Amino acid sequence: MDGSGKIERVKVPALDEILGVPFKVLNDGFIRLIDYMGSDESIVQAARVSYGKGTKKVHQDRGLIRYLMRHRHTTPFEMCEIKLHVRVPMDCWRQWIRHRTASVNEYSTRYSEAIDSAQLTDDDQWREQSRGNRQGSTGFLDGEVGSELSEREAALIRDSRRLYRERLEAGVAREQARKDLPLSTYTEAYWKIDLHNLLHFLALRMDAHAQWEIRSYATVIGEQILSRWCPMTWEAFQDYRFHSTALSRREQQIIRMLAAGRPEDARRLAGEFGFLNYDGPRLKPNRERKELEEKLQSLNFKIPWLDGR
Repeated sequence: MDGSGKIERVKVPALDEILGVPFKVLNDGFIRLIDYMGSDESIVQAARVSYGKGTKKVHQDRGLIRYLMRHRHTTPFEMCEIKLHVRVPMDCWRQWIRHRTASVNEYSTRYSEAIDSAQLTDDDQWREQSRGNRQGSTGFLDGEVGSELSEREAALIRDSRRLYRERLEAGVAREQARKDLPLSTYTEAYWKIDLHNLLHFLALRMDAHAQWEIRSYATVIGEQILSRWCPMTWEAFQDYRFHSTALSRREQQIIRMLAAGRPEDARRLAGEFGFLNYDGPRLKPNRERKELEEKLQSLNFKIPWLDGR
């Protein structure tokens, strides 16, 4: 290879069809594709250090991508990048921006007036605080309570926006006038990230334990954009990352006992590993044990320390 010859830009027709098309999220948020670089083919070429097209068959390309995903060879996935334009509530954006592996340019309320839109909560969508997870929720509040909360939310948003407008009209600088706007106010940003780090973002934010709002955005990115952009990678990601189950050494030991029909030995191991601490007749909370129980349930194993209770 002498490096001569024209190289055409990789194009993905299924992705080109949605360039600039906004996908609605929440009540007034959106995600739209601005630009992209690379495709499944680019990942394969990077892995083979090849510049040629059609050097392998499709099934071989798919097999290589699945191998890379399965064995966590991440560099080839970094050859692909995507740029999105997102409108997202500020409280949700705080979680999003924690992923520091992207290039970001956010709408500035120092230079421009704040976006006149805020996330609203339906009467039946007020979630209860989880008692076992300080950063999570479980179930929903009664609809009558939710209705009152939604009314007060709408009033707060109206009042804060009115105060913001009064400050601007009085000549207050935009950078100061904004300080009492609620976190439900929408912001916008351009977000550019490589595919490897995008997959990490999706693995965390599409997960059932992620907050519903950011999970809604992540799901759109995965199902509506990534699935069109790199379908082989999307398939491999779901098989080996998103819908897979990682087992620790201790978890494997317990599962071996259960598979061998030795539930009492499995229970003994769980006790030795510190999973089974009691407060009288009740088990004390243990996050590692709870995660193990979820894995056992997904694999259709009976949980020996809960059996019969």
